[in-house]
Amino acid sequence: ILGEHLRICPQGYTCCTSEMEENFANKSRSEFEAMMKEAGRSVQMTLTAQHRSFDSYFQDLLNKSEKALYDAFPSTYGELYSQNMKVFKDLYSELRRYYRGSNINLEEALNEFWTHLLERLFKLMNPQYHITDEYLDCMVKHAEQHKPFGEVPRDLKVKATRAFIAARSYAQGFLVGSDVVKKVSQVSLSHECTRAIMKLMYCPHCRGMSSVKPCNNYCLNVVKGCLANQADLNTEWKYLMDSLVIVADRIDGPYNVDTVIGTIHMRIAEAISNLQENKDSITAKVFQGCGNPKISTKGSSSDDKKRRGKVALEAKSSAQALEMLVLDAKGNLTALKTYWITLPSSLCSKKVMASSAADDKCWNGMTKGSYLPEVMGDGLANQINNPEVEVDITKPDMTIRQQIMQLKIMTNRLGNANIGNDVDFQDASDDMSGSGSGDSCPDDVCGKRLSKSPSTRQPETHAIPKQSGHGINGSSSRSLPSAFLLLLSVAFIATQHLWR
Repeated sequence: ILGEHLRICPQGYTCCTSEMEENFANKSRSEFEAMMKEAGRSVQMTLTAQHRSFDSYFQDLLNKSEKALYDAFPSTYGELYSQNMKVFKDLYSELRRYYRGSNINLEEALNEFWTHLLERLFKLMNPQYHITDEYLDCMVKHAEQHKPFGEVPRDLKVKATRAFIAARSYAQGFLVGSDVVKKVSQVSLSHECTRAIMKLMYCPHCRGMSSVKPCNNYCLNVVKGCLANQADLNTEWKYLMDSLVIVADRIDGPYNVDTVIGTIHMRIAEAISNLQENKDSITAKVFQGCGNPKISTKGSSSDDKKRRGKVALEAKSSAQALEMLVLDAKGNLTALKTYWITLPSSLCSKKVMASSAADDKCWNGMTKGSYLPEVMGDGLANQINNPEVEVDITKPDMTIRQQIMQLKIMTNRLGNANIGNDVDFQDASDDMSGSGSGDSCPDDVCGKRLSKSPSTRQPETHAIPKQSGHGINGSSSRSLPSAFLLLLSVAFIATQHLWR
């Protein structure tokens, strides 16, 4: 029949009524959105699988360390352990909470552990005295300069904080990447894009050419126009993938989590042993500084011999498992780096089933023949002259711009983790300006520019997308965003108003 009634397809002779054309338009829209979600699900599955593998490995390391402590300490230390079990449990509990994303100052948590342990042990090792809380406060102040636990607390604090910061950021990086893909894959198509997809996929049917494949370059122009905003994720996405690879090398290298996390119980035993060996001199110095406490009527403990024992602990290394985890992750991350800019060609070749680039008997949008227009570049700015899709390059998609911001923030956190600096998180669902966006540089240059001493620096505060069990409200006592981050946040707010 004559096609004068057609609103999308060429108005020559046609097999389609107006109702058929509308049905085809709805069908093409739903099919293309399904293609996008399917492609996104594949990336999400890869990232969540990497997160699950590392998370399981890391939690297992921590669990084994805690179990080794619980198994060995009772028989060796007796009352010293049984009366202080809560101190050890609290430490491992705080370490787990930090790793899972809680707003905890890790250095303070470790300092409190050593302080509480010292207070408990000092009382147990001097049962003949009545030691008050006020006396313990004085004891702690004087004992710090004498290093009752040796160098263990300082050494463990430096190594454990770096390992935990790297591990937490690494695990969260996979979750943020997966969350970005999920949100972006759900962005609906514009009216212009729906028309272009219909013309690409089903107008050949209306011309009686259902077996003719779309020209490859024609398909690329349509899909690049439809996914122009998505392609703008490419730069920050690559930075995130690169940053995860760099932190993966830290985890299996300088900040080796297998060595540090897997031996926490051994370092605690070493510290207790140091205190036992220096008990007399430490006690004498405390008495000199704080005075002699009153004699207790309870007398000395019968368990003293056990308290002075040495615990025999071994570290069961899982370094090979960590190495395999890191190698697998780096391979997947490298493969995903170009996801957003290769998505159009992937959809055209695998889903739309476009013809080869040299085919001159393909569907070119009007008839069977060759497709002459050049292929557009990637991203929104390159679509100004797209011959197939009318794209308003002055109105970026806000959902996607927000996800670009999330990628920048996460990359900045990984850049800090790379040099051992911590960054606390707060929920960003309401205020996208956050307190900084990150410099998005995936190498040590970014870290050096932002770095301060990791042993004294307060965590920075930035925003991340809400994750199940990972988005934490609250901030650290000080916020130290760089000038660049502050300017970028202001610019982002200003452009939001401009786009509206």
